[in-house]
Amino acid sequence: MAAPVQFCRVPGPPFVDLAAFGLRAGESVRFRRGARGRWHVGRLERIERDGSIGVRDDEGAARALRAELVEVAVTGPKGASRWEPLIDRMTRGDQLELF
Repeated sequence: MAAPVQFCRVPGPPFVDLAAFGLRAGESVRFRRGARGRWHVGRLERIERDGSIGVRDDEGAARALRAELVEVAVTGPKGASRWEPLIDRMTRGDQLELF
């Protein structure tokens, strides 16, 4: 009787959580499919294994985009809505919520 074959799993890249960058799944984002394309609105989902940003567009299609092409909706200091580049948001330290 032959010995059972054992398979070893190759470890994949480490899981990266959105919260590590001050982001939450479901946040409103806008993105471009190319550097000169028009803006499309969607929802943030996750960070993909290759480091791209997982977004679900308004029609429900999943997209994996470079971070340079994504902007996140934020509220300014006086309450106005505006868009902030995702890279700026990821590199900035945010004040944590107390409650």
